[in-house]
This record gives sequence, structure tokens and C-alpha cells, in this order.
Amino acid sequence: MASLRFQEGVNATMYQRFHYFCAAFQNHYIFTQQFDILYFMNNIKSNKKVFGTLCGILAAVFYGTNPLGALKLYEQGMTTSSVLFCRFGIAWIIITMILVFRKESLKVTKREFGILTALGLLFIASSMTLYSSFKYIAAGVASTLLFTYPIMTAVIMAVLFREKVTLKTVAAIVLSLVGVVLLYWSDSGGTLNPTGVILVLISALTYAIYIIVVNRCPLQMSSFKINFYVIGYCALGMAVFAWVTGNPLQLPQNATSWFYALWLAIVPATLSLVLMVYASKYVGATSTAILGALEPLTAVLIGIFVFHESFGLNLAIGIALILSAVVITAYSPKSTTKAPVDKS
Repeated sequence: MASLRFQEGVNATMYQRFHYFCAAFQNHYIFTQQFDILYFMNNIKSNKKVFGTLCGILAAVFYGTNPLGALKLYEQGMTTSSVLFCRFGIAWIIITMILVFRKESLKVTKREFGILTALGLLFIASSMTLYSSFKYIAAGVASTLLFTYPIMTAVIMAVLFREKVTLKTVAAIVLSLVGVVLLYWSDSGGTLNPTGVILVLISALTYAIYIIVVNRCPLQMSSFKINFYVIGYCALGMAVFAWVTGNPLQLPQNATSWFYALWLAIVPATLSLVLMVYASKYVGATSTAILGALEPLTAVLIGIFVFHESFGLNLAIGIALILSAVVITAYSPKSTTKAPVDKS
């Protein structure tokens, strides 16, 4: 293209020639760059395992940023119920827009409505206790303690539903208990605030029950539709809680507060949800659960580098033991169970 322009403009000035050359180079570069990006994305999508793994990693990391938004909003003077109301309220609006775009019906049966109500109440309890625990103990420690929920799920399934207790389950329980003890006893000889520990363990327990309800009472609908109701319940629940306790809801008062409120609604709530659906679909529930170990790791790093939380040997070993217990619980090489497929 450039050579033809030069031949046609033999009498062109040096400036014109330079201009033609730059234009030709720029057009070629932009086209090549776009082609390379499209080729890269198509190649990633064509390899379902790579795409699913990438989605699982991003879902875990995004969800691990919960403390970033929560603690920043606490610094702005917002209450726990107000922070969660903003998080769930904005996320509910986003999910509603997604459902409208997908033209998905919101109709549910009486049975489904009952199950969704139970899930909503469980998620309210889990979220409220987790976010409240951030005020008592380090966010990284709280997020790691929350990750005991897979072990709690295995124990409840064994006790209530007579699932076989395997050696790996026992090993995971022992490792997680030792890890919790190490987290509780700090390197300086003191202990964590017991209120914070109890709150986050309640959060883990209610989330474990949430998972069991989903497992034992399967819902034939997309994850977006499920979360439309669950997150809607959560937003409503936070408003009711604020009214009952006499603490009026606070909306973000400045650009910084709105940024972190939107962050909580978009990144750990909506994006993490969408990415986890694809991760479970392409690499399976087991691999997704193992990749989920990046959640507390992300929270720990945020706590250290953003909020300057202390980090000692006991914490390091405790976190490693709990994450090892989760990997042991999730890993099952002989399993042939397929991952749940999203109804999209």
C-alpha cells in the first residue's frame, strides 16, 4: 500500500512521503494487534480446560478482595449492614439486568420459593457474621477461617446423611483444627479476639449448610436466577436489620465510598459468580474448589500490603494447614462426578 502511494506521488514532498509511510505502518500495526488479541482469546476459549482454569483463578482472586472494599468503607464510617446493603443492592440490580438481557423468566414454584427463601436467610447470616468479624480480627485470618466450610460440609454430610467418612476426611479435619489453633494463638503469645473467631466460624457453618441445601434440594434454574432471589433477600434483610437495630442505612457519601461500594458489588459479587459458573462447567467442581484456595491467600496479601496487618510464623503455618485440608477434601482423582452445568 505504501509503495503504491510513493509511485503515484513521485513529486511528493518528504513530509508527504513520511506521512504516507506512517499511516500505512499504523494501519498495519493496529490490524495485526487486533488479530493477535482475537487469536489469543479464541485460542484460550477453544481450550476449555485452560479457559476454565483461568476463570477459576480469577473467580477466587476476585472473591478474595471482599476485605478490600469492606474495610475501606468501614474507614469511611459506614456500618456493616449499610456496607452489605450497598453490596447486595447494586449486585441485585446488575443481575436483574443480566436476566432481562437473557430474557429469562423469574417464575418459581412454591417449593422453589421455599428453598430460595432458606438460601437467602442462610446467606444473610453468613455474610453478616463474616463482615462483622472484620472489625475484630485481621481480614486475612477471617477469610482463612471461613475456608473451613468445606470441612464443616463434609462433617455434616457424614453425621446427618450417613456419608462415608474416609481417611482423607479425618486427615482434613485434624489439619484444619490444628490450623485454627495456630491462627488463634499469635506469635507474640496473645490470642485472637474470640468474638471475631466465633463470628467467622458461624459464617463458615451457615455457608456449609447453604451448600448442603443446594446439594440436597437441587434447583432447575440458572445460577443468575438463583442469585437474583438470594441476593435480593440479602439486600432486603440488611434493610430490615438496620431498621430493627435502629441504625439507619448509610449510602456512600463521596466518590471514594462509591468506588468501593461498586467494587464489592461488581468484582467479588457479580464477576466472581459468573466466572465460577464457567470454571465449574469447564474444569469441574473439584478443580474449582481447589482453585478457591486463592481466595484467602488474596485476602491475606491485601491485609498485609494494604492494611499493614501483622503476619508471623504461626499465621503462615495455620493458613497452610487449613488450605491443605481444603485441597485434601476437594481432591478426588477417582471421582467421575460431572460438574453442574449452568442452564444458559
